[in-house]
Amino acid sequence: MYKLLMVMIVLLNVAVCPAQAQEFFGLGGLVRDIDTSESSRSWQLEYNEGLGEHFAYSVSYLNEGHLPDHHRDGQTVQIWTRTMLLDRRLALAAGIGPFYYFDTARAGTSYTNNHGWGGNASLSATWYTEDRWLLQLRSNFIETFSGVDTLSALVGIGYQLEAPPVRGARPRAAAWAEKSTNNEVTVYIGRAIVNSLSQDQSLATGIEYRRGLLPYLEGSVAWLYEGDKRLTRRNGVSTQLWAVKDFFAGQLSLGVGAGPYFSVDHYKHDNGNQERARVVSGVVTMSAGYRFFQQVCLRASWNRIVTNYDRDTDVILGGIGYRF
Repeated sequence: MYKLLMVMIVLLNVAVCPAQAQEFFGLGGLVRDIDTSESSRSWQLEYNEGLGEHFAYSVSYLNEGHLPDHHRDGQTVQIWTRTMLLDRRLALAAGIGPFYYFDTARAGTSYTNNHGWGGNASLSATWYTEDRWLLQLRSNFIETFSGVDTLSALVGIGYQLEAPPVRGARPRAAAWAEKSTNNEVTVYIGRAIVNSLSQDQSLATGIEYRRGLLPYLEGSVAWLYEGDKRLTRRNGVSTQLWAVKDFFAGQLSLGVGAGPYFSVDHYKHDNGNQERARVVSGVVTMSAGYRFFQQVCLRASWNRIVTNYDRDTDVILGGIGYRF
């Protein structure tokens, strides 16, 4: 649980900062295991914000595909130094920061869910167009304490969620004085996927109450049913603290949250024996809400359930919410 607490501290630091994410990127490419030279496809989602003309920070989700015996992804927070060239059309940047990973690794005829820390050093070149669209080339070098070391090359597109005063990277994002949400109740349906080599899936449902606490900061309580899969049948209650920000006059809300997940789980051991247990796990979630009426919104959430008994899951949900 100490790792989950560290994630929550990072979220608090992000939430109280008056400059939030202003650029969003989606990238794809190839990743290579440095030791074995095996390769796989890789993709990345990233928020990036300015901390002045020559500095920025980013929060990313990085998926390193299916290297032999390893299915790894994770989150990384990086500090960047950057310079603008060619009349502020081209940004060259170098970033570094920690990488917390989730690795589904083969263990004989079964698997384990390994979690650990590493470092991520990156280089990027970003081209700024006239209409806020961005093109980026990116490389990531990841070195871990006990896992696979990788090198990736990615290309993708981005969008400036806030229009800059002049062409190029915005030095700082505009401050936001209001809470993103007062109260919101959302009903969800989606899929739960066990992070195993066979990736068992089942129908998942949930209901969530969310409340704005401060500008950029929300809290939530949710009940989640992860369905009846071959390896696990789990449901429970989660509480999360969220770093959030609104865009496009409050229509779009983006956020990342983390917190404890109190659940009851019926799961199978490798020998086929079943066990019922009350467990406390962690949950880390990326969420986006789009308000199309004053009090009604659509919301999509990607939950990663982090366990200590090899039953990590991805729970991908979509739902409709009512704000009041």
